[in-house]
Amino acid sequence: MISSIAERLMALRRELDDELRACRRAPGTVSILGVSKKQPVEPIVEAAHAGLDAIGENYVQEAKAKFPLLPEGLQKHFIGHVQTNKAKAIVELFDVVQSVDRIEAALALGSAAAKMGKRLSVLVQLNISPAERFGASLEDAPRVAEAIAAEPALQLDGVMAIGPITSDRDEISRAFELAAKTFALIGGRTLSIGMSGDWREGVRAGSTMVRIGTALFGERRYDT
Repeated sequence: MISSIAERLMALRRELDDELRACRRAPGTVSILGVSKKQPVEPIVEAAHAGLDAIGENYVQEAKAKFPLLPEGLQKHFIGHVQTNKAKAIVELFDVVQSVDRIEAALALGSAAAKMGKRLSVLVQLNISPAERFGASLEDAPRVAEAIAAEPALQLDGVMAIGPITSDRDEISRAFELAAKTFALIGGRTLSIGMSGDWREGVRAGSTMVRIGTALFGERRYDT
C-alpha cells in the first residue's frame, strides 16, 4: 500500500512514463503540477522535498497564507478564475497563470506585470466541458491568445483545459483532442490537460503537464 507523498509521487512518475512509452512518446516529457488547493502546508513541503517542483493554487488568499511557509524554488501556478480586481495580487504571488480565458483578464495581468517589471507566463484556458463555467470557447481562444501576445509583460505559453465530468473515456479523449488542436494553433510549450481522474487521456492527447491533486495529496481538507 502506497502511503507517503514521496511514494505516491514516485509511483505517479513511473505510471506517467509507462503511458508515454505506450504512446511512443519519450519518458519524462510530461511534468507534474501538484494541485495544493485546500491542502495543508505539511504534505506540500513533503512533496517538494521528494522532488515536486511546481504547485497550483486556485485562491489568492489561500496562496498568500501558504507560500511563505513553503521551500524556495517551487514554481507557483495560478489555476483559478482570474478576477481582474485581483490581477496585482496574482502577479505578485505567482510565476505562471494558467487560466486566462478572456481579453479583460489578459489586459489586467499585463498591466499589473508591467508596473512590477515582471514577465509573466500565461496560458489560455479553454472550455471543453459542458459542466465548466470558465474558459474561452474554441472560437474565442485565438483572440484571447492575440491579446496576450500583444502585452509586452506577458509570455503566451500554451493552453490549459479541464476535461468533462463523465465516465465516458471516449468523450474525455475527444475533448482533450480539441484542446490539443487549439494548442497547435495557438502555440507555446505547455499543454496542461489531465488531472487525477483523466491524466491518461490527457497524455494520449499530447499533454505536456498534468495537474494532480487528490492522487498525490489525498482528499482535500476544507477545514484548512
